[in-house]
Amino acid sequence: MNNYDILILGGGASGFFTAINSAENNPAYKIAVLERGKEVLTKVKISGGGRCNVTHAEFMPSELSKNYPRGEKELLGPFHSFMTGDTIAWFEERGVALKIEEDGRMFPVTNNSQTIIDCFLSETERLGIEILKGQSVKKIEREQQGWKVTTPTGVFQCSKLVVATGSNPKIWQLLKDLGHTIVPPVPSLFTFNCKDERIVALPGLSTDATIEVVLPSPFGGAGGGLTSEGPLLITHWGFSGPAILKLSAWGARVLEPSNYHFKINVNWLLDTNQEEVLTQLMDVKILNPRQTLYKYTQFDLPKRLWQSLLRAAGINETETWADITKIKLQNVANQLTNSVFDIKGKSTFKEEFVTAGGVALKGVNFKTFESKIHPTLYFAGEVLNIDAITGGFNFQNAWTGGYLVAKAISS
Repeated sequence: MNNYDILILGGGASGFFTAINSAENNPAYKIAVLERGKEVLTKVKISGGGRCNVTHAEFMPSELSKNYPRGEKELLGPFHSFMTGDTIAWFEERGVALKIEEDGRMFPVTNNSQTIIDCFLSETERLGIEILKGQSVKKIEREQQGWKVTTPTGVFQCSKLVVATGSNPKIWQLLKDLGHTIVPPVPSLFTFNCKDERIVALPGLSTDATIEVVLPSPFGGAGGGLTSEGPLLITHWGFSGPAILKLSAWGARVLEPSNYHFKINVNWLLDTNQEEVLTQLMDVKILNPRQTLYKYTQFDLPKRLWQSLLRAAGINETETWADITKIKLQNVANQLTNSVFDIKGKSTFKEEFVTAGGVALKGVNFKTFESKIHPTLYFAGEVLNIDAITGGFNFQNAWTGGYLVAKAISS
């Protein structure tokens, strides 16, 4: 029998952060992290393209919490206790400097996720925290004085148990057996599959756009106000980029029933409407009658995109502005402000794979992240029904939860 003061299930970001802060708060504690795999911190390693998107440069709790489709209300209080500035300070105190990029994402100055991994591993070694790999949890049992956890290699006992296993269906089932409600998981943060002549020759092109989801009528029709604005990336399989990933996060549960078959309306000019565009096109027609439409891009659009939309509007490469009828200009304005695309499926955004679902939030005390059903049982990270849009927000949830669990355990 292996006896510990604190046992942490899951060797990922939230598990390590909980362990390190718990050991610092109470050096006398005997702490172990049980990881089912052969390696720890695997998601940290691949996140942000191997750079690790540690957090996001948003320093107001009320604004930070708005980036969580599930967990916005519950995280507002915790963010007043530990959020972005605290995360930056925590890492800097351990020799890891972070930098802010233009879009607000924050990475280690080294641009290497191994910097974060090395920090965590050196801290656990310094603090005497045991990291036990190959420990797939088979049973979690409540005992009079704490908890008993069974793995293929043995039985572990602890006074306080922290579950930080991420999106693990087997652990969710064990927690369900303990009385917790589990919200069924669906994918979040995915790209949209689309085969359309307008984009087939444009992979790698990125531009700002406004996107609106339109669901098939059996699933709601209008899309429930599901819209997004920002960088849209055209890929070999369809659409990606921050604007799409944001839509996939907020629409994780709305889009799943349709088997990810729906339409999107794309306004390539953000909030400019069709009438305004038509007026501007008519002005260009008057000013430059002899120019061909294909030669000079309008509205600062990428040239390849402008030409592709002209083709979709029925304009050929030799037509000049003088040749174009008002009806054709209306077709161009429509393509610019209301391009409709059929989405037929999704692709996983592998670097930032996130699941919507997990332990229902009503069963958790968010002052401490402790179970309301079982005292001395705590949760941190994505094992909870909390997820965020891309940009470092999911890691910030891991740091905040881990910090507050450690604080509660040590009090």
